[in-house]
Amino acid sequence: MRLTEFWQRMEHHLGPGYADSWARDQVIGALGGHTVYEALEAGQDPKGGWGAGCDGLELPARER
Repeated sequence: MRLTEFWQRMEHHLGPGYADSWARDQVIGALGGHTVYEALEAGQDPKGGWGAGCDGLELPARER
């Protein structure tokens, strides 16, 4: 997954403003206790970040 697709999916589910805020503020255990932004900056694959974000958002399997 490309980073652009990751952000498109985030914005689809949360809206453009909230997607950015959520990714900056929400600490996710599956990302080692980091936010999505921190994990991506540290080299996390966007697909892994998306999976962890889906878990954090409790999205149903069909939305992943």
